[in-house]
Amino acid sequence: ARFGEPRNAWHPVAWLGRAAAPLGRWLVGCRPALAFAGGALAWLAAAAALGLGAAWLQAQLLAAGPFWAVPLLALALKPCFAWRLLRDEVAAVEAALGEAGLGERGLAAGRARLARIVSRETGALDAAEVREAAIETLAENLNDSLVAPLWWFALAGLPGAVVYRFANTLDAMWGYRGRWEWAGKWAARADDVLSWGPARLTALLLCPPAHWRRLPREAARTPSPNGGWPMAAMALRLGVRLRKPGVYVLNDAAPSPGAADLAQALRHASRAAALAAAL
Repeated sequence: ARFGEPRNAWHPVAWLGRAAAPLGRWLVGCRPALAFAGGALAWLAAAAALGLGAAWLQAQLLAAGPFWAVPLLALALKPCFAWRLLRDEVAAVEAALGEAGLGERGLAAGRARLARIVSRETGALDAAEVREAAIETLAENLNDSLVAPLWWFALAGLPGAVVYRFANTLDAMWGYRGRWEWAGKWAARADDVLSWGPARLTALLLCPPAHWRRLPREAARTPSPNGGWPMAAMALRLGVRLRKPGVYVLNDAAPSPGAADLAQALRHASRAAALAAAL
């Protein structure tokens, strides 16, 4: 939270993305059976190599004694997080909307900032839809960028966190419908499995107990088995509607979010991040 993420030139996750890109481009050109088999084998081989490498590093650090092991293991774990980057990028969306007012200049600036953190087309979104997408991204990626790596570190040490970060990165690169359907199917399903528990924990950290009974019903409105949980939790916590046009609407009887709601969402997410770290 204090120092943020290293530059891409020094970030292991960025190295991983660059290494995987050529293979992905080749796989999408293959016939479905070969694309699926190649995607699955590549995922398994890379996960095994990264997990074994992280296990070896963890063993070396632990052998040095706690005085050195604790800070060095923390440093090795750090690239698995992207909370500071997520928080700053979401805050920048509201700043862009507000700097030029809510006229066309401000809306264009907000859309441009939002396009940096979402995969959907942002060119036709109005101000409310820009804020809705930013809040959804904040909630969903709170899990991916912090809670899930902590979850897997608690269960399986550094190898667990590293394999999760790899799985989430490959899902973000390959896990799409359309031309990526078969090449990315294994990556998408693996991320679904590894994110199942952490996504629900993230939702509980975000959502007050008064809304827990509604949470499963709202989460089920999205096509994702995991992403809907933290997004629904945030919608209920803020008392706002969140939607992806033509796909889903969460808390549909509530109003669209305003500027104050996005700022409040950042405060709730920061509190949930602190709770996750404490757990």
